[in-house]
Amino acid sequence: MNQDDYFFCGVGGSGMLPLAMIVQARGGRIEGSDRSRDQGRTPEKFAWLEAHGVTLHPQDGSGVTRADLTVVATGAIEDTVPDIGAARHAGARIVTRPELLSQLFNAAPTSIGVAGTSGKSTITGMIAWILHRAGRAPTVMNGAVMKNFADADHPFASALIGGPDLFVSEVDESDGSIARYDPTVAVVSNISLDHKSMEELRELFGGFTGRAATAVLNLDNVETQALAQALPGDKVITFALGEESATLNAHELAPLPAGMRFTLTELGGAPLSAVLNVPGAHNVANALAALGAVRAIGVPLKDAVAALETFAGIRRRMEVVGAANGVTVIDDFAHNPDKIAATLKTLHAFDGRLLILFQPHGFGPLRLMKDEFIDGFAGLLREDDVLLMPEPVYYGGTTDRSVGSADIADGIRAAGRNAEALATREACGDRLVELARPGDRIVVMGARDDTLSVFAAELLYRLRASGG
Repeated sequence: MNQDDYFFCGVGGSGMLPLAMIVQARGGRIEGSDRSRDQGRTPEKFAWLEAHGVTLHPQDGSGVTRADLTVVATGAIEDTVPDIGAARHAGARIVTRPELLSQLFNAAPTSIGVAGTSGKSTITGMIAWILHRAGRAPTVMNGAVMKNFADADHPFASALIGGPDLFVSEVDESDGSIARYDPTVAVVSNISLDHKSMEELRELFGGFTGRAATAVLNLDNVETQALAQALPGDKVITFALGEESATLNAHELAPLPAGMRFTLTELGGAPLSAVLNVPGAHNVANALAALGAVRAIGVPLKDAVAALETFAGIRRRMEVVGAANGVTVIDDFAHNPDKIAATLKTLHAFDGRLLILFQPHGFGPLRLMKDEFIDGFAGLLREDDVLLMPEPVYYGGTTDRSVGSADIADGIRAAGRNAEALATREACGDRLVELARPGDRIVVMGARDDTLSVFAAELLYRLRASGG
């Protein structure tokens, strides 16, 4: 790194905070601003950053006054953000988060990039834990908190600070920045419609796997299977649930109350018994992706499987917040049709009505995937399940708001399932408390909003206070 002083615009964000911590660990001095801090949200996060040597400023441009600062912006550099305008005025260098992250990633002699529509954070966390247990001292950039590394001193453990020789990172295709990464090992969990057209996605993921020494690919997904077939056999490690031609194959899956048991077979090898303490068949697939990645850089499969048994999961991935009067509250990041389907299928492996709050993370995704949301919920909700939706998160701007939560709820009701759209999240909370009865599970779903976890905790408190 050629400049020591960095200013992170949106330093409290799930992608910015861990990157700031990695840059700081490598000798950078960190300053930053965040709109959430200015609005008084999640104050404990900003107190923690200040306690860890980060100088915070209001997001009004007042902190950016010197030419020797490197200003780090989110993917879109908008001159309307005061800090960016101030950076231009001061002559400071401006880089995007993906530019800076990819520079660090590509500088490492060995790198593992984890991409795909869903499962990235969990796979990245699994790889981090296996490599940590194997003594490989990885530096890891994740978009979510890894519970194995979280403690009182590190409540926001979405980064792991290791050595410079091995870098593991979640890689995003939604903004096209995946094209910047040149991984030693490229992992692609699955590919489905999320933010871009399938043509764009095929090109981005094809380039990503083509640049890698080894690609780890899922044979259970049509798109990733096509990627595997397009690459030379010696460059590919494949995985699947029950597909015997895969390099790594999981079968005899059995749900446990808080996890999964399965048999793992490496092509031509003896079967291994494996246990995960995170639930759902999708997490078995995530585990196979992680096992493929570490196998590619020489971690023995047996050691990796043993490490996975103590993988504690990722915050907000079907995380049980607590139970009160027979009602369990679960906090979950699911926000696109694939992730929602994985969550509902996993929860339906056990009895009990689901009361779901789904807060969409924007009007754009609702418009793009309206039919997929309706069909997904209508197909997976049981007769007595109830879905409640507030309007999408909206921070202002010129977004097309022509499709809202009511359109989704109407479509689900037309298909014969219970769905309600309410004006506010608070109204949804009141309705959840009113509906809840012993045996129910309340699931709080949504992304890009730290206050959803606070909302889930408040629901639990209200259930305790109300006697159920």
